[in-house]
Amino acid sequence: MNVPIEHSRYDVVVAGARVAGAATALLLARAGLRVLVVDPLPRGRDTLSTHALMRGAVMQLHRWGLLDRIRAAGTPALGVTTFDYGDEEITVPIKPKDGVDALYAPRRTVLDPVLGEAAVVAGAEVVHGARFVDVTRDARGRVDGAWIEARGRRVRVAASWVVGADGARSRVARGVGARIRRRATHTTATIYGYWPGLPAQGYRWIFRPGVGAGVIPSNDGLACVFVSVPPSVLRREGRPGLPVLFARAIRPVDEELADRTAGEPVGPLRAFAGMRGFVRRSVGPGWVLVGDAGFFRDPLTAHGISDALRDAELLARAILLGTDESIRTYETSRDAVSRGLMEVTDAIASLAWSMEEVKALHHRLSEEMKVGTRLIESWDPPGSVAA
Repeated sequence: MNVPIEHSRYDVVVAGARVAGAATALLLARAGLRVLVVDPLPRGRDTLSTHALMRGAVMQLHRWGLLDRIRAAGTPALGVTTFDYGDEEITVPIKPKDGVDALYAPRRTVLDPVLGEAAVVAGAEVVHGARFVDVTRDARGRVDGAWIEARGRRVRVAASWVVGADGARSRVARGVGARIRRRATHTTATIYGYWPGLPAQGYRWIFRPGVGAGVIPSNDGLACVFVSVPPSVLRREGRPGLPVLFARAIRPVDEELADRTAGEPVGPLRAFAGMRGFVRRSVGPGWVLVGDAGFFRDPLTAHGISDALRDAELLARAILLGTDESIRTYETSRDAVSRGLMEVTDAIASLAWSMEEVKALHHRLSEEMKVGTRLIESWDPPGSVAA
């Protein structure tokens, strides 16, 4: 082949070696399938993310035997979650259950390599610097493989399933013509960076009229501090630069936090300009989408990684059943567990609520999150992807 791909045929080809793709590959490889994962970016490259894990995601990492590696990387254990509404703070302790006694927010430079390396150890072939180009189809129109480009050459690899785990702007989705079935109404723009010396006991979510913010303790003694505003603010006031915009946005939220982030962050500030959430058609003959490729929500509720890990295991279980019907069930199950999350996230992302209204929305969000957690708890034996 003269490219860094070992075989011409695989059970599954996965486009994307981030959270959803690496986790799917890990579970399938552990079950004995021949899996190829390709990603155009170098291993461990950082990406836009507030990287907070919710209970279900921590439970899965524990069941997969990976949580100790997250801890060993210096990711702090977070024992509480605090919701700050200005006139009221509500602190929720993390109750020990199912191997989870804390939450974690590993940097993507930690989490993604942990999942990728575990996939390799399980037997998956993970190739960075290789790009998914397009699907291939058999005489009946079923997807039966993919064109992969690496080192300036294209090769065809055959596969029973091609999985698009390549983000909201998925090439796989484009290649198979996966249409958007449902789109959210609202989105926020977010500016974030990393600062030392902030409290590291737990997540802190802060809400004021028309704005949301958060403090997420992470690796290396740093905390991710973000502020979310209407996208029009970023467009209208974009000229001063991100440091000025961040300072302007965070000051009305919390003056003490504004003072503590007035110094230079560790590394550059980063911005997400906003994208309305969506649900794509995610299954078809020989292909399937997972993670942001199939289901994307506004990041203000910080549930994207947890969604991706949940759906990766849901998909792996469906692929191991080995039928088109099981794959269709993956999509209907994903939609059932995520529909409420998308609706409440859209309402929070409107930034058009009163403080009493956003408190009620967060209560609803908590109830919707429990739906996904109960699904994960129902998978027995723990960590198994067998039917």
